[in-house]
Amino acid sequence: MNQDKQPIAIHAHQAAARSKPSNYPEPFASRMSGRLVRPLGDVFGLSNFGVNWVALAPGAVSALRHAHLRQDEFVFVLAGAPTLVTDAGETVLAPGMCAGFRAGSGDAHMLVNRSDHECLYLVVGDRTAGDQANYPDDDIAARLGEDGRWLFTHKDGELY
Repeated sequence: MNQDKQPIAIHAHQAAARSKPSNYPEPFASRMSGRLVRPLGDVFGLSNFGVNWVALAPGAVSALRHAHLRQDEFVFVLAGAPTLVTDAGETVLAPGMCAGFRAGSGDAHMLVNRSDHECLYLVVGDRTAGDQANYPDDDIAARLGEDGRWLFTHKDGELY
């Protein structure tokens, strides 16, 4: 461990999994069943960007299809064959493949595990203040608050 009580290195499986599968309100949170997230960056006290190790069981999804206004996002497939769903269509990914999503591009994206085997991937995203997420397929919108927590509303602005 270093002076800040942060480990120097760990095996990804040593990072505690998030206690709940999603921050989404219902009825969306239950759609994230089968997704296990281990926030690796938090283990090291990283604050400018997040790094998550994610496992998707067969039939599980990474998130609701979304696009960020201010935050970049990057995924790197470790195992399995998740299907990347974007505005351009669907692409089956394989281990070693990666994809990136520029902030403000409007290209909504998600991963879906349509295979019979678990999919593993890393997702990296920055934590730029004032971010907003658009969900074109669902009646939900998100705004990152000053406290670092997401605030979810209906598209008309009504709180969940």
